[in-house]
Amino acid sequence: MSAARSKVLLLLPAVAVFALLLVAPILMVLDESFRAFEPGRIGSVQGASLTLANYAELLLPAYVQYFAQTYFLAFCASVVAVFIAFPISYCIARTESPSTRKASLSAIVGLMFLSALVRVYALELTFGSAGVLSPVMSFMNINPNGRQYINFVIVAGLLHYAIPMSILILFGAIQNLDPRLIEAAQSLGASALSSHITVTLPLCTRGIFSAFVVSMTLGVSAFIIPWILGRGRVLFISNLIYTRFSEVADYPSGAAISIVMMVLSLLMIFSMSRLATSFERT
Repeated sequence: MSAARSKVLLLLPAVAVFALLLVAPILMVLDESFRAFEPGRIGSVQGASLTLANYAELLLPAYVQYFAQTYFLAFCASVVAVFIAFPISYCIARTESPSTRKASLSAIVGLMFLSALVRVYALELTFGSAGVLSPVMSFMNINPNGRQYINFVIVAGLLHYAIPMSILILFGAIQNLDPRLIEAAQSLGASALSSHITVTLPLCTRGIFSAFVVSMTLGVSAFIIPWILGRGRVLFISNLIYTRFSEVADYPSGAAISIVMMVLSLLMIFSMSRLATSFERT
């Protein structure tokens, strides 16, 4: 048996599982998104002809607002997460003590295993209208039920997931850097800050963009965070999809929203990859 044929045979089980558990459901959702929905039924009309009405409906301002607020808040959380995670990752990667480095990474990994409900309700008990900080907010004339404040709390909730993941991604990128490059830049007269801006950041471009994309993906697909912290005033696309499938039983509409969300996410990943490549070349 040739080496090429043996590689193909080894890949067949993985390809079969991939096609069964991912490709097939996506194709079913795609087919459902082109079907008509009849009120009072569960799912699409049996034998209905294909239609683009479910996608045309997404052009309405109400749906555009869902997409806009989802991607905007996820973007804000991703940017803040990368800014916070980078110096933390750098300090951990440049720590001389291996035990300190391992303890720091273990603590960060441990944070990722905390229950989502514990994190969300901890934020609600802290920043909610009856939370610990309610006297402070009353003193500062901050309305805890205001839309901007709710957006802030949702971003804080997203950061609970985005920061640990960004730290781990950036740690790998920074650890692979040769510290002698920074020393060489400083020996040529560059300050510590300018050497990091001109040497460290460009060499970590791929890691920075990777951390941003992962944080953005986690933010866009978040469900429980906007569901609880949004208090019914700010909801994400994932909440809308859940409502369409579980509460309204409008499977075609939920499927169309899911497909559009997936396409937008893939376009975002592709665009960020191209942008990272262009930055590396410059």
